[in-house]
Amino acid sequence: MRRVAVTGIGVVCPLGHSASEVFDAARAGRSAIQRLAHPAAHRLTAPLAASVQFDAAEHFEPQQQRLLDRVSHFAVVAAERAFADAACELTPFERARAGVFLGTGMGGSLSLDDAYQTLYGEQSNRVKPMLILQGMYNAPAAWIGIKHALLGPNLTYSTACSSASVALGEAWLRVAHGMLEVAIAGGSEAPLSLGSLKAWEAMHTLASVDSDDPSTSCKPFSKNRSGMVLGEGAALVVLEPWERALARGATIHGELLGYGLSTDTGHITRPSVDGQAAAIVAALTSAGIRAEEVDSINAHGTATQANDSVETAAIKRVFGARASRIPISATKAIHGHLLGATGALEFVLSLLALKNAVALPTMHLQMPDPECDLDYVPNTARAGAAGRTMLSNSFAFGGTNAVLALRAAAF
Repeated sequence: MRRVAVTGIGVVCPLGHSASEVFDAARAGRSAIQRLAHPAAHRLTAPLAASVQFDAAEHFEPQQQRLLDRVSHFAVVAAERAFADAACELTPFERARAGVFLGTGMGGSLSLDDAYQTLYGEQSNRVKPMLILQGMYNAPAAWIGIKHALLGPNLTYSTACSSASVALGEAWLRVAHGMLEVAIAGGSEAPLSLGSLKAWEAMHTLASVDSDDPSTSCKPFSKNRSGMVLGEGAALVVLEPWERALARGATIHGELLGYGLSTDTGHITRPSVDGQAAAIVAALTSAGIRAEEVDSINAHGTATQANDSVETAAIKRVFGARASRIPISATKAIHGHLLGATGALEFVLSLLALKNAVALPTMHLQMPDPECDLDYVPNTARAGAAGRTMLSNSFAFGGTNAVLALRAAAF
């Protein structure tokens, strides 16, 4: 097994468009959640979202811009930024051993929503001829592969909210086992269509609007939490063997140590302590580390009643009495839930937390919940508390639980 270095980071997300911008916002606890600017926002019970300030025309020629859904726009730009950060020039041999691993939960939902409006709302029989290419789930990964001439595996994972973490873990496996020399991995999501928002609203999982300040509406682990807020964006990283990164003098942001998977089979939406704890244990085993070596945790922390209490119990089960001494961050409070991309954004934030020796805050936690009684780093970043080794949790509808283990760069 080879060590796997993270040498490139690319983001297009509600918190910003560079690693430094995103980390600074997270450390300061600046929320990107706001009232949704949408012509049909009045039809939503709680018109909230974490949107990305993004103009596709700045990145794509008009013809290509029209050919890609917003989810692909995000992915292609984030990948370009990750490769630029990695300063990674590939030889023809390496291009044959370079792969794309991308997670998305809803694919090109904006294009599909627009087509349904044309077809059913306007009773028109004419839809865009490229609709299939815009809407298919593997389009973002395909466009990345085409743009960068990556000839190895091009794989898309759709396991709801754990999609990007699965993509990262599967990419790690290929690089660690010597099957690939380079992988770009992460997730992309653009779910802020009216149809998507109404569907999530119907499940009663979305937060109500905080009347004092809408930007504080997502409150992970707080007793007065009311649900999650949807976000959009993409985050991708470049993975390569540690020795290759050293040999070419690359900047190493951190190390992906391994990942664990488990599946809840009791209910398609209800999480279980057994399943989440099993994924954490599997990640420790995969990474070859002991529970005592984990210094901090990035929680899935959706701010739903069910998940936050279950995740608390799962962490207690794995870490025992030590659980109360582990700093735990839940950043969805400020960037929202990016669904199939959220695991990648949180992986990036976890890497940067380790690199900068800062435990990121869990914002809007003003009301402690007796069922969520661990150290959630409430409201203020904690310098010097992230440690060296961290876990990042992703749990999903459908039952696929994925946990990533990562470590600060150590030579």
